[in-house]
Amino acid sequence: MAARRISQLFSRSLSLSSSSSSSSSLGSLSLLRSLGGSVRGNSITRFSTSVAAEEAIIPPVEIAYTKHLINGHFVDAASGKTFPTYDPRTEEVIAHVAEGDAEDINRAVAAARKAFDEGPWPKMTAYERSRIMLRFADLVEKHNDEIAALETWNNGKPYEQAATSEVPMLARLFRYYAGWADKIHGLTVPADGKYHVQTLHEPIGVTGQIIPWNFPLLMFAWKVGPALACGNAIVIKTAEQTPLTALYAGKLLHEAGLPPGVLNIVSGYGPTAGAALASHMDVDKLAFTGSTRTGKIVLELAARSNLKPVTLELGGKSPFIVCEDADIDKAVELAHFALFFNQGQCCCAGSRTYVHERVYDEFVEKAKARAVNRSVGDPFKKGVEQGPQIDSEQFRKILKYIRSGIDSNATLECGGDRIGSKGYFIQPTVFSNVQDDMLIAQDEIFGPVQSILKFKEIDEVIKRANATRYGLAAGVFTKNIDTANTLTRALKAGTVWVNCFDVFDAAIPFGGYKMSGIGREKGVYSLNNYLQVKAVVTRLKNPAWL
Repeated sequence: MAARRISQLFSRSLSLSSSSSSSSSLGSLSLLRSLGGSVRGNSITRFSTSVAAEEAIIPPVEIAYTKHLINGHFVDAASGKTFPTYDPRTEEVIAHVAEGDAEDINRAVAAARKAFDEGPWPKMTAYERSRIMLRFADLVEKHNDEIAALETWNNGKPYEQAATSEVPMLARLFRYYAGWADKIHGLTVPADGKYHVQTLHEPIGVTGQIIPWNFPLLMFAWKVGPALACGNAIVIKTAEQTPLTALYAGKLLHEAGLPPGVLNIVSGYGPTAGAALASHMDVDKLAFTGSTRTGKIVLELAARSNLKPVTLELGGKSPFIVCEDADIDKAVELAHFALFFNQGQCCCAGSRTYVHERVYDEFVEKAKARAVNRSVGDPFKKGVEQGPQIDSEQFRKILKYIRSGIDSNATLECGGDRIGSKGYFIQPTVFSNVQDDMLIAQDEIFGPVQSILKFKEIDEVIKRANATRYGLAAGVFTKNIDTANTLTRALKAGTVWVNCFDVFDAAIPFGGYKMSGIGREKGVYSLNNYLQVKAVVTRLKNPAWL
């Protein structure tokens, strides 16, 4: 059941019918709707402001964990400071969380170092480690609704998305890596001469991990899962916007039997806690997910300290290419999902929608209609597709890019403004007649803003799609296998989805080309990030064979 729910919510494939989107997302549910038709040019469509008038639904969960998790205990910050974490629906404080700084990172790293050097975790059999991870997955399923409610409350994503897709995927990822724990092994290597040569795959040690706010639970799983399977100890710094679910997950991991000090969680800000972790001399490996700008800083801090290896999953400006043979209704729905999923706050969002000139006008009209009918509102409300953006900074940034699109003479088909006066809600926005040199076609907006561009030839769209500093993902929509093969091999991106998008199976590697990152997460490839390879060479005396 969990796998089916995940595939339904996290991917949209060629089997989608054009009618399914209108019936399932717009049926008899009490959803927010647009009050008027869209207006072209520099006018802004006015959407319903009922979202601001409605009283926010009270989340059915208690916030129990707001302190750092260090050495198996929840503790206050060394400074005694706390910082507020907000409900993006209402802009109100929902909890005060321990504010970590360099001293807290030092304490967490010391606990992780002791757990790795002296504790039972790396000396456990791999099977014993896998059993703890499997027990954790069982506990995640047991507490599915509470975890999902915390994620929605702190992040603003639809509760249905969190409860039926992301929390089950958290459990699925840990089961996947639990399965790998006792299958990590080296090789016996033939050599020229009388030597026995073997390689050992050893845990790398104390790993530092910095996770983002857009998918707090999944990024926790992508990093913690493989690190634990390989036998490492961990210090994780959560995003200051969304600290709550990682702390809850950490409590469940210890309930599952994780020894103290193996997983330490510090909440805090990037310039203090994050920088201290990235530059720490006793951290052996670093993993970061976030913006390309911050990724450069993290990489520099790691290099200037102890030259620790770093994996980076960074920004994107992914092309979504709709070919002339496409079923337009299906293409519109998939392109809509590729961009608007998770409020557009997705690093691999299909944020450059390239449509063949022969079907461009029809596509634009239908894309506009789909966006106008997108349900925006309280993410705890059944049937809501889009909640608020994460915070005021992201909210203002998105509106600034929308203004840039208007000023650049792109055609505003719909949206373009906030919804209501409270909370960080933004109208689903569609621009047509977008040109490659516009900021909305170059920069990562990270919001519900679809830019639709026109192309004529396959060779042309390949060049234009690749003319970006990013290379995280791409989407291709076509019925022609030759066209699909041409595009998948030519596009410079770490993932290319054909007639689907946002398929995040546990076994599928994810990462980018160019300035979208270094290394891969998920799948067997991620294990390499958390292992050292040691060659052991022993001289043989009178060997029977070589």
